[in-house]
This record gives sequence, structure tokens and C-alpha cells, in this order.
Amino acid sequence: MLELNVIRREPEKVKAGLRKRNWKEEDLGIVDRILALDEQRRKLQTQRDELLAQSNKLSKQIGQLFKQGKREAVEALKAQVTTIKATLKELQERKAALDTQLEALLLSLPNIPHPSVPAGSSDADNEIYKDWSGALPQLPATAQPHWELAKQYGIFDLELGAKLTGAGFPVFRGQGARLERALINFFLDEARAAGYEEIQPPLLVNADTARGTGQLPDKEGQMYYIEKDELYLIPTAEVPITNIFRDAIVPASALPIKMAGYTPCFRREAGSYGAHVRGLNRVHQFDKVEIVQIAHPQHSYEVLEEMLAYVSSLLDKLELLYRIVKLCGGDLGFTAALTYDFEVWSAAQERWLEVSSVSNFETYQANRMKLRFRDGQKKTQLAHTLNGSALALARVVAALLEQNQEPDGIRIPQVLVPYTGFERIVRS
Repeated sequence: MLELNVIRREPEKVKAGLRKRNWKEEDLGIVDRILALDEQRRKLQTQRDELLAQSNKLSKQIGQLFKQGKREAVEALKAQVTTIKATLKELQERKAALDTQLEALLLSLPNIPHPSVPAGSSDADNEIYKDWSGALPQLPATAQPHWELAKQYGIFDLELGAKLTGAGFPVFRGQGARLERALINFFLDEARAAGYEEIQPPLLVNADTARGTGQLPDKEGQMYYIEKDELYLIPTAEVPITNIFRDAIVPASALPIKMAGYTPCFRREAGSYGAHVRGLNRVHQFDKVEIVQIAHPQHSYEVLEEMLAYVSSLLDKLELLYRIVKLCGGDLGFTAALTYDFEVWSAAQERWLEVSSVSNFETYQANRMKLRFRDGQKKTQLAHTLNGSALALARVVAALLEQNQEPDGIRIPQVLVPYTGFERIVRS
């Protein structure tokens, strides 16, 4: 959630940020409505403060007059206090209504893009930040996409998943299941070696937790909801892990706080039909290791660069071809100030597949969560939060299978062999 004092101080900057997100001019009036509501509630608060001061003064006078035995004067002042209390109650009710309206408007505003975010309306306008320097590999004409390889080698079964649950829920089997587990353990071991504390969070969260990281109200339709218990299946480990520090004040000396966790992720997004959503390209349940950092505002963009280098190192070790793109304003997530996507080359499909998003949210999530740190002057400030996929397994598996297919099996990257216990996937 944007800080209200930022909107007060720089309303035109906020509007410029919304324009970069391709908001229409007629919709920018929300900033003016927020400022008008804020002005009304501040005036009400001033009136309440003045009346409270008057009430307190009268109460002291009543005490003095009572001691002096001036009962008539006491009764007159009591009547004034009663009138003031009724007015205070009315003002509080009006202010509470304004607070509710103001919060709803603030929750509907996305984060303001970082100045470096390129303009644009869709992923076609994203900026290439780092591209693969060599030529993309050309597989033989007999090369198969990963969903065909899965059938040939018994790696995963989408039809069985549809039988057990529904479309988009793969069942990994045999060497495929071991590859999935190997990737999870590899990513967690790498995160621990990089200084991240391993977290195993719940897979269900309440509304306050989902609201804290911005899933509510923006992505309500994309999450699975357990109505009876009023809980949501997590779309990413970012949600419970970042909320560990909701309503917390941490010392500045503790920053940055680095956490990582593996979870299954659940997303209702259906998408379109065709080859681009076949196989593991888009599923409703997938495994992912997430990295989260809570950083000092002065250093958060240094932390972002560190996270980019870390995710790059994982893809390098997996021997995957990848590129990094900086998302344009129109493709930027609701809560992010700046996001870089990592895309691996799907050799058989001849297209790029996103496997990681690394984002700096600045104070947006921290303001919702009241996540603060105490500086050297003992004052509290909002922290910056960052997160990244390190990595999302479904599409990593797809790229590994397609890129490493050979006539006698599918080669396993050397770094994973100690985890899988085998060097290639073969027909059973």
C-alpha cells in the first residue's frame, strides 16, 4: 500500500506512476479522491482533538467547583460535557466511515514503478536486461517437446492428475519424481549456502496474511479459497514467509533478513488453450523455492542486484540458456516497484519460459504489514521487501528435458547427479 504521506507530498508523481502502468486519465481521479477524504478526516480529527481538550478542561473545572460546593455550576458544566461527548461520538463515527473509504481506495492503488521501469503496455514491451551471448541451440528435427518426452520416459502424467484432481495437476513418477525432489534439495542447499534461513511455512494463510503481501484484493480470483475455514491456499511461499514479520519492529542491525522456503504453489489461473499452455507450461500446482529479503531502504537495490546474481548462478549451474528481462509498466505486478523476469530457452518449443521473477516492492508490502525497523535515532521506519523465485520447478523441468534429450535418454546436469543418483533418464 502506498504511504499516505507520499501521496500528500507528491500527488503528481503518483499520477505519473499510474500513467506508466497505463491507467486512463479519467481513472487518475482516485488520487484526488484520496486526498479529499484525507483532508476531511484530518479536519474531523482536529475537531475531535479540540473538543477533547475542551472536555478535559471542563472536567478539571468540575472537580474544582465540586470541592467548593458550587453544585449549580457543576451541573451546568456537566451538561456541556454531555453535549461534547455526544458530538465526539458523532465525529468518531464519521471519521471511522472516512477511514474505511480511504483504506479501500488505498488498497486499490498499485505500487508506483521505479524510474528505470520502461514504458509499455504488454510483455512485448519488456526490456532485455541480459541476453544469452551465444547462438541458441538447434535440436534435430526428431526432438520432442517435454510433454511428449514425459510420455516416452514416464516422467509425469497429466491425464492421471486430471483423473485424481483436474486439469493442470501433474503427477510426477519414477525418475521424474526423483528429478523434481533433486531440484528442490539443490535449490534449498544453494540458498542455505548463500546465507538464507530455511523456512517451512504453512500452505494455507488467512486473509490478513494474503492482504499483507498484496494478494488481496488484487489476486483474489487467482487463489484457491477454503470457504468453511476462510483460508487461502498459497500462490507462492512469498506470502507466508514475508508475513512472518507482519506487525514487527526489527533492529536496523538485523537487516538484511534473508529467508528461503520450498512449497507447492497453487494458482487458479487458467490461461488460453494451445501449445503455449501444454504440458508444464502452465499448471495449477507446481513446486517452487522462494527467496525473500527484508532490507534497509538505502540498500534494497543493492540487495536486488545480489538476488539477480544469485538466481543467475542457479541457472548457470543447471547449464540452461536464459535471459533476464526488465518488466515494463504495463506488465509489472500490482505490488512491485521493479521486477526482473528470468526466462529459460525451451529448445523443442523454440520459445522462452519464465522461471523466476525477482522484485523490489520498496515500502509497499511493509506499509500493509506494518513491518518496520528502528534506526540509530530510535525512530521507526518502514523496511523494504524483496522476493524472487529460486526457482519455479515446472518450467525448469520442461527446459531441462527438452534441452538435454539425446537418442539414448535425457541427460541430467552434472550438478544434479549427486541429488538424483542417476546421470540420465532412460525408458523403464
